[in-house]
Amino acid sequence: MLKLNAGFSRKVGEPSYGSRGAIANVELGAEPDPINDPEWPDGSHPESVCPRSAGGKSPWYTAVPATANSYRRQRRSVVKHSIVLIAMSLSVMLTGTASAVKIAEKGNSHAIVVVAEGATKPERHAAAELADFLGQVTGAQFSVVCQPGDAKSRLLVGPGAARLADADFTTEGLGTEGLIIRTVGNDLILAGGRPRGTLYAVYAFLEDHVGCRWWSSKVSTIPSRPTLKVDHLDIRAVPALEYREPFWFDAFDGDWAVRNKVNGHRAGLDARRGGQHVYEGFVHTFYALIPPGKYFDEHPEWFSEIGGARVHKGAQLCLTNEQMRGELVKNLKRKLRANPSATIASVSQNDSGGSCQCAACAAVDREEGSPSGAMLRFVNAVAAEVEKEFPHVAISTLAYQYTRKPPRLVRPRPNVIVRLCSIECSFSKPLSDERNRAFRDDIVGWSKICDRLYIWDYTTNFAHYVSPHPNLRVLGPNVSFFAKHGAKGVFEQGAYQSRGAEMAELRAWVLAKLLWDPGRDADSLIDEFLAGYYGQAAQHMRAYLNIMHDAVDASGDYLGCYSPVDAAFLSLPTLCAAAAHLDAAEAAVQEDADIRQRVKVARLPIMYIFLMRWQSLREAAESANVQWPVAQSQQALHKEFMQVAKSAGITHIREHAPGFGALTEALQRH
Repeated sequence: MLKLNAGFSRKVGEPSYGSRGAIANVELGAEPDPINDPEWPDGSHPESVCPRSAGGKSPWYTAVPATANSYRRQRRSVVKHSIVLIAMSLSVMLTGTASAVKIAEKGNSHAIVVVAEGATKPERHAAAELADFLGQVTGAQFSVVCQPGDAKSRLLVGPGAARLADADFTTEGLGTEGLIIRTVGNDLILAGGRPRGTLYAVYAFLEDHVGCRWWSSKVSTIPSRPTLKVDHLDIRAVPALEYREPFWFDAFDGDWAVRNKVNGHRAGLDARRGGQHVYEGFVHTFYALIPPGKYFDEHPEWFSEIGGARVHKGAQLCLTNEQMRGELVKNLKRKLRANPSATIASVSQNDSGGSCQCAACAAVDREEGSPSGAMLRFVNAVAAEVEKEFPHVAISTLAYQYTRKPPRLVRPRPNVIVRLCSIECSFSKPLSDERNRAFRDDIVGWSKICDRLYIWDYTTNFAHYVSPHPNLRVLGPNVSFFAKHGAKGVFEQGAYQSRGAEMAELRAWVLAKLLWDPGRDADSLIDEFLAGYYGQAAQHMRAYLNIMHDAVDASGDYLGCYSPVDAAFLSLPTLCAAAAHLDAAEAAVQEDADIRQRVKVARLPIMYIFLMRWQSLREAAESANVQWPVAQSQQALHKEFMQVAKSAGITHIREHAPGFGALTEALQRH
């Protein structure tokens, strides 16, 4: 058998190569992580996977009905993008002379899905998902069995099934999430590490070789391919990041999350969807572990000394107080016993300043050159005690605001995660840019001393979720920057309390792809999403995004994560040009009610700015003698905004503030 093998390698962040038909061989190894494995085969599942009649459903799997909340088949054409998995451990080999694995022909099944009797819940779910989506793609019915005959090609799901074709098959080196897609004769192996690797193998195959896309929790592209054949494949992939969380509201949907290979703590990833990282406490946990209401009166010395007085409001803990540390360890252990699935426990500063300035803490700060020194010494001591009873639990802390600068002397223990936060940064420029030099220096410093460096990044405008926030051009460079500097996990905080934030679904999907493969080209991903989600309106949506991003580049605006509605880039000419492109987008999809609604939601940010700045923009338009691009009265525009917002399920337009109070106030002002 003649094999074409034009291998190449690259590091994360270098350009992606090739298309389907190319051969890549890249190693970005990831050590197995102590991640929660929610289920192993122990006989606890009430029904077996095996009983299933030809073309029928197994007792443990039920197809999701096509309701408003289920995935819609938006387009019935094959996505013409060649997706290559390269930024993680990857090996792709295509053989030109080998016969293809025939899955379906003219709507008739030529393969069966096989899963081992001892398969885990995630592996059984992966088999069901494969059968269901292949049925949608081809129009055929696919059986899921444990004991296959020899008449058809076998789609072997999970390590146990894989050994039917390859007795020496192993998942060694794949960790918990690595995957293998491999053809062996007329069979196709889709398997990986436990608990999630097999799921990811199935979804990678469906996405990269069949053409399925899951854009949002409600919108997908499932191509129509009555005849489906697969060329010879040998793909091995291990993700570069052990923790991947696009923290956007729509991304919390469990099906969307697992299909896009997200494993963060918030998504609905139950046992059959592979589970997830489980935290005991998530962030800002000092007072959850040492509540002032319980301890301050009796032990004020456990809390910050500021200006010669012990205080707890807007303050922290006294990190050199050993008695307090002992009580915190005791409380944390009690919480961990009550949360046995936890693999990470947060011991992290409050969301305020107020670090302790007592003589002992101040001495450590001076010695270490940063308040992170006292913090890390404290967290290390806690981690050492917790490890004795919970060796599988990592202790997570923050490098946030006053603790962002790395310490001079102390180093994190192996069971300590440091989560570096970019909250002060400019998001109109990449984090590697000179404008963000302080953060750039800090990540370089932490990467030299920390084995498990996580990133807490910010990808929305918390003051105005619905406002235009042109940060798309930095998403790819930033994720690549994190990976290049040794980050093991990335948390991309977005509008997490509501639907409807500016381009929310696009950001969640693009971030998911970048977190799985930091070397992907973000601009190409954006184009792919726009084509799939907005159909015939895609070019106009791209023009709208370009207008906004060009404006912020030209203005020099900082674009922090609390950017004001009167930022310089939100000028009247920019808003008018943006509105014109959105008008064209809506006109292009007049006959498609679903996509038209998506365009209407995408228009809300421009409407929001006009509502918030009605008087000043009205005066500017009259002075410049330009056509007014929205409704003639603020009340009419507000009514239009609210109709679309409510139909889209929007409940928040800013963080921690349910409702639409900011718009009500704007109406009252004008």
